[in-house]
Amino acid sequence: MTAGSRGDVAPFTGLGDGLARAGHEVTLVTHGCFAPLVVGSGLAFHPLPVDPRAELESSRGRGLHRSATGVGKMTRAVGMARAAIARMTDDLIAAAEKSDALLLSGSLSPVGHAIAEALSLPSMGAHLQPLFPTREFAPPLLGGGHWGAAANRLAGHGVNLAVERVFSAAVPAVRTRLGLASARAGTGRRIRAGLRRPVQHGFSPLVVPRPRDWRPGLEVCGYWWPYDRDGRLPTALEEFLDAGPAPVFVGLGSATVPDPGGLSEVIVRALRRAGLRGVIQRGWSGLEATGEDMLTVDEVPHSALFGRTAAVVHHAGAGTTGAGLRAGVPAVPVPVQFDEGFWADRLVGLGVAPCAVPLRGLTAGMLAEALVRATREPVHRERARSLGALIRAEDGVTPVLTALDRLAG
Repeated sequence: MTAGSRGDVAPFTGLGDGLARAGHEVTLVTHGCFAPLVVGSGLAFHPLPVDPRAELESSRGRGLHRSATGVGKMTRAVGMARAAIARMTDDLIAAAEKSDALLLSGSLSPVGHAIAEALSLPSMGAHLQPLFPTREFAPPLLGGGHWGAAANRLAGHGVNLAVERVFSAAVPAVRTRLGLASARAGTGRRIRAGLRRPVQHGFSPLVVPRPRDWRPGLEVCGYWWPYDRDGRLPTALEEFLDAGPAPVFVGLGSATVPDPGGLSEVIVRALRRAGLRGVIQRGWSGLEATGEDMLTVDEVPHSALFGRTAAVVHHAGAGTTGAGLRAGVPAVPVPVQFDEGFWADRLVGLGVAPCAVPLRGLTAGMLAEALVRATREPVHRERARSLGALIRAEDGVTPVLTALDRLAG
């Protein structure tokens, strides 16, 4: 069960495929708009209401761009999430009633664990971000960074309180509907109890080592790669790649922006100032570029494209960050909101990116300078290549299979 953008869904197509090949019957429960993505991976599919893109493009979603701080964005997002969870609860219960165990993304864990408890089902977290408090870094959902050990952990507990607020209506409603005790005074305690369930984290320990102060049961197992059996690129893209030097990929994934046309112009000017060709992905931002040195594309498999680029410019979402690392090419992260600042900092710290260039205040000069450094300073290319080889050798699925066996036992 997962909710959110495409990046919150695609990794579970690969995890689900791995579980299915090991003999499990897998149903991916997520938004109906992702049906082609899920069905194309060969998994069973149970659709949830709520179109995340429509939510981001609504007046409330556009309000996220007016918040300059992580706390401000979090506050606005809590209200959006509360309403969305209420609309999805019926389908979450219906899907769970046909299941033997629940794997729950971070976006649905509290309500999913409540449903599992009511139906006497084993449940386990399957998270794409490190959501639990730690002294080692500030909460990723607030942009990460390091505020000092005590402040990092305190802020992590603050984020957990915000999570409780998101689910404070849904969890009691689920418990009442399914015949469990529903006293509101116990809601926060019960949500925290759910957060003490075992969790597998789908990112590499080379990128985020397991925090030393995490409790037992919180494990970092390696990336879950989106299902991509054939890995073919569109003919026009193949021809563009063959027609000149390796281009730079630019895409903001499921991020939305207030001025797609203006941002597209900034990106094109930066690429040309740096002397680079570009593959521009429209994504939810609606980016677009024209000219012999530019090609605009829709969804393409990152696994087939990124390794043929000179660098990748992206919003530093968890999934795209992992895809770039896997390909072994330098990055220029352009974080927009929430955990993207955290992943951007990781890329810089790992040496595969020269710097982060946040979307707020982005100029062609800033982006061009970062592109020149990413593509012409050997240290970034060499570090990306060596780290990519190590990440490709990891197996993120087997630890989940092992954990499932323990859960069933």
